Amino acid sequence: MPLSLFSSQIHTALFADSELTRLLDDGSDVAHMIAFERALATVQGRLEIIPAQAAREISEKLAGVHIEPARLEAGTRSAGVPVPALVAELRKQLSADAGAWLHWGATSQDVIDTAMVLQAKVALEILGARLEKLIDTLERQSARHADQLMAGRTRSQVATPITLGYRIAQWAHPLIDAENALPALRSAVLRVQFGGASGINSAIAPDGTTVSTALALELGLEDSPSWHVNRTPILALAGWLQQLTSALAKMAGDLALSGRTDIAELASGTGGGSSTMPQKANPVQAETIQVLNSIAIAAQAGLAAAASPLEERDGTAWPLEWHFLPQMLLAAGAALVHAEDLATSLQAHEANLAATLAANPEIMAETASFVLARNGVSRAEAKDLVAAAAKDPAPFAEALARLAPVSLDWQKELDPHQVVAPAKDMSDRIFQARRKG
Repeated sequence: MPLSLFSSQIHTALFADSELTRLLDDGSDVAHMIAFERALATVQGRLEIIPAQAAREISEKLAGVHIEPARLEAGTRSAGVPVPALVAELRKQLSADAGAWLHWGATSQDVIDTAMVLQAKVALEILGARLEKLIDTLERQSARHADQLMAGRTRSQVATPITLGYRIAQWAHPLIDAENALPALRSAVLRVQFGGASGINSAIAPDGTTVSTALALELGLEDSPSWHVNRTPILALAGWLQQLTSALAKMAGDLALSGRTDIAELASGTGGGSSTMPQKANPVQAETIQVLNSIAIAAQAGLAAAASPLEERDGTAWPLEWHFLPQMLLAAGAALVHAEDLATSLQAHEANLAATLAANPEIMAETASFVLARNGVSRAEAKDLVAAAAKDPAPFAEALARLAPVSLDWQKELDPHQVVAPAKDMSDRIFQARRKG
C-alpha cells in the first residue's frame, strides 16, 4: 500500500501537485526557516539590538547556503523539532562572533511557524491564481450554455426545468465566495510568529514588539502578538481549504452523476478504462476530486485536534499541523487542476437533455399550479388539479385542458423555455458577486 497518495510514484500523477509538493518538501522547509533567521538578524542589526557586522554576515553568508535536510535527522530525533540542529549547522557557516548572535531571542516555534506561514503565502498565491482561472472558465461555460434547457433535480428526483448555464453558475457560486474571502484570509493567516521561549519576548525585552513589527515588514507578513498556542490562523486556513475542496467536490459529484451511462446528459474530462469492461469510461477526474475532498475533511479534523495545545507549548499537538496542513494544501491544489480540466472539456449531450424533459412533462407541474392560481383557482384546488393531471394517462397539457375550470393555452403556458430568462438573471447575480482585484 502507498505511504501517501501524494508521494507514491504510482499515484502522484493522479493525486499530487508537483508545484505545491516542491513548495512543501523538506528542502523548502529548511530554506524558509533560513529565510526567517536571515530576516531576524537583518532587522535586529538595523535596530541595533545585535551588532551590525554580525547581522550583515548572517544575512550575506546564509543567503545561498544549502543545508541537506538529512543532516537535521539526528537532531530532530533528539529535540523533537529540527530548529536546534539547523541553528547548529548554520553556525558552522559563520564566524564565532556572528554565530553567537544568530537566532537571537527566538524560539523553535517562531522559526517553524513563520516558515510555515511563508510557505502558505506562496501556496495561497498558487491556489488563488488557479481558482480565478477556474471561475473564469465556468463563467464562459455558463454563458455558452445559458439557453440549454435541462431538468433540475432536487433530492435526486426531476423537479423543474433549469438551464445548464445556471447549473454551471451554481458550481461557481461557492468558489466565488472562496475567492472573495482571500483578502481577509491572508490578513488572518499570514502573520509573523515571534514570541521567544514562552511567548513574551522576555529574552530581548523591552524590544520584542519592535522586532516583531520590523520582522513582519521584512518578510511581507502581518504583525501579530505571539500566537504559539492560539492556532486560529491555522484553523482559518484549514476552513478555507475545506470550503474550496467541498465546492469542487459538488461540481465533480454533479458531473459524475450527469455522465452516468443511464443519464448521459453531460460529458467532461478524460474517461478512464476498466481492466475487464472495455465499454466503460470511468469518471476518473471527478472521482479523484471527491477523494481529495474526503482527504481534506479528514485532515481538517486532524488540525482541529491540534488546536487545543496545553500551557505555552504542546509537543503532542504541534506536530499534527506539520502532518495534516500539507495534505490539505496538496488536496486543494490537485483538485483545482482536475476541476479546470473538467470545466474546460465540458460538453452537453443535447439530445439526452431534451429526452429527459420530454419523458417528464410533469416537470412543469409547479408552473401549472401557479398559472391556475393566477387565474382564480385556489392554491389548494390548483395543487389537486395538477396532481390529477400528472396521474392522468393523457398527455399532461391535454389532461390539464380537460380538468381545469379555466380555458388556457396550456402548450404556451407549459413551455419550459420560460425558465431561460430567470435562470440567466440568477446566473448573472452569482457572477456579479465577484470582487476581483
